[in-house]
Formats: sequence, structure tokens, C-alpha cells
Amino acid sequence: MKNITLLSCLMIIALSSCIKDDFINDTIDPVLRITNPIDTIAESTTFQFEAMYLNNVGLEEVITQTWQSSQPNVIQISNDGLAEALQPGSSVISVEYTDGSNTLRDEIEVHVGETTIVVSTDKIGSIATTSSYKLTGDFSLKEDGSDLILEFANNYEASTALPGLYVYLTNNNTTTSNALEIGKVATFSGAHSYTIPNTGINDFKYVLYFCKPFNVKVGDGEIQ
Repeated sequence: MKNITLLSCLMIIALSSCIKDDFINDTIDPVLRITNPIDTIAESTTFQFEAMYLNNVGLEEVITQTWQSSQPNVIQISNDGLAEALQPGSSVISVEYTDGSNTLRDEIEVHVGETTIVVSTDKIGSIATTSSYKLTGDFSLKEDGSDLILEFANNYEASTALPGLYVYLTNNNTTTSNALEIGKVATFSGAHSYTIPNTGINDFKYVLYFCKPFNVKVGDGEIQ
């Protein structure tokens, strides 16, 4: 009987600790972003730009995009994002989408030269706690074929006090709904990595940590 009472008390304490960090609003600002940025397009060649629209809960939606080139005599671009490099120079390539009264936009400067140069796809970021539990550290993301490698640096540290800490990739850092679950946290200090199969480096915007048994956010980090 004493053991049952002690277990009940521990569960109440853990639940209370998680509840105080809970939230209600799980919506985010919609976003439109170019997912395959490029530095230079070789003259007299073409390049197919792609963009992703995420709605106010972080889900990708198919939309009608509007592509533009600030210097169409340098780079000409069609309505579906197919760019043609006409002559040496530079142009700002932009994509827009209007959802009601809001217009979303993303843009990059692109050059025309002798060879095509793709922007490095490696990304970095730092996680930080959004709760009373310790969570800190830098991370990097890189592609390995069709897989994604999420690697944490030596300065990573996470609390061991939670009953079940899980890590996710997501486009909505307020909820695990529609997030990609990477797995239960097994390393709480120091460098370590995760291999995430069949995932693109531009598919997600955040690394997210949740106390899974109580569905409560512990911390996050933006992928940059």
C-alpha cells in the first residue's frame, strides 16, 4: 500500500510540473518559403524553383504561386517557377501567395554565370527550454543521400527528471500533431546524432522536445 501511495504522489508531482508549462494556442503564422535556393544558374540553362506553403497549423497545402524576376532580361521565370538564365547578371527571384488579405512572400538573389552553383544545404540551430526543465545545445542538419542527419554538439544538455522526453521535427513548434517523431531521448548530455530516413532538409522548420506522457512542450530550436 505504501508503494502504491508513493507512486501516486510521484505521478501527481510530475503531472503538476508538466501542466504548469502547458499551452492552449497551437496555431502559427502561415509561411511561404523557397525550398531549393540556388546561388548561380549557368547561362543558357534552366532551373526549376520550388516553394512550400505551410498553413496556420504547420501543414503543407497546394496553392497557386506567383513567381517573379526583378530583372527578366537576366533571368526569366514562368508562372510555375521554371527559370531561364538569359545573360550574365543578377536578379531577385520571388514567390508570392495571397491568402485572403495576407500576402506571403519569399525571395532570393540569383546570379547568372558560367556554371550552376547550388547553395549549401547544411543547416544549424540551437535548442532552448520553454519550460522549467533544462534543455540547451547547438545542432546541425545535413543530408546523407535520402536521409537526414541531426547532430547535437558537446554543449547539449537535457533534464533527466521527465517521465518521457521525446524529440521531433515539425513546422509547428506548439504541438506534436503532424510532427515527425524521431524517438525517445536516450542521451541527456554531450554530442550525439539521429539518422532520419527519407526526409529532406527543407521539410521542417523546428526541432521540438515534448514530455510525451503528458503532451507538454519542453523546448525547441529553429532550423536556420
